[in-house]
Amino acid sequence: MDGEHGLEGHVALVTGGTRGIGRGIASRLVEGGAGVVVCGRRAPDDLPAGTTFVATDVRDGDQVEALVTGIVAEHGRLDLVVNNAGGAPYAEAATASPGFSEKIVALNLTAPLFVSQAANRVMQAQAEGGCIVNIGSVSGFRASPGAAVYAAAKAGLLSLTQGLAMDWAPKVRVNLVSAGLIETDDGGYYGDEATRARVAATVPLGRMGTPRDVAEAVCFLASPAAAYVTGANLVLHGGGEVHLPAGA
Repeated sequence: MDGEHGLEGHVALVTGGTRGIGRGIASRLVEGGAGVVVCGRRAPDDLPAGTTFVATDVRDGDQVEALVTGIVAEHGRLDLVVNNAGGAPYAEAATASPGFSEKIVALNLTAPLFVSQAANRVMQAQAEGGCIVNIGSVSGFRASPGAAVYAAAKAGLLSLTQGLAMDWAPKVRVNLVSAGLIETDDGGYYGDEATRARVAATVPLGRMGTPRDVAEAVCFLASPAAAYVTGANLVLHGGGEVHLPAGA
């Protein structure tokens, strides 16, 4: 099922790959035959099957450099990076502290830059080049309540993706997946079962997305089928949310 993605024998790094969307991406890459390294600030109780873990704060440029150097020392190459680490809690823009805002921008914008820079230095030296996929959000191009700083960072990630795609071509392709409503295993983010059903009903395709949906988009962008795709924003939102009538 995976020959079409051309992942066999490739080496991939997934940041924030121990849970949620990142875990789904890492597992799918393993299914496709890739050697997968996941990173996070703390080791999880259980790793996605077939992956290795390196403790890394991707907001720290020195730690990122050590991470990428270690991957190349162990595996001899780095073919794919998925900048998945990110997120933010609900926060009122009027009261969000400078420290809070700086942390959100660091995790969602600056960290992907650090990881991409370190990976690019390796990929440019490889005959086959490499591929970087950034995980963004529909919040990056449409407003969401309580997410002003997060949305600004994700908008910046879209612009960064396009800029890096231009600067690093033709050896390195850089693309973005803008995710909409994605239901992860912890599920509680969207409330109880009844609330999740109401949320899902706002999506034209009739359901929220899954980590597997995001993972398949990543696999496509990393595959030979996307060899002429760079600087793209693949919007993964099931058609976007619609407003339900009152009482629905």
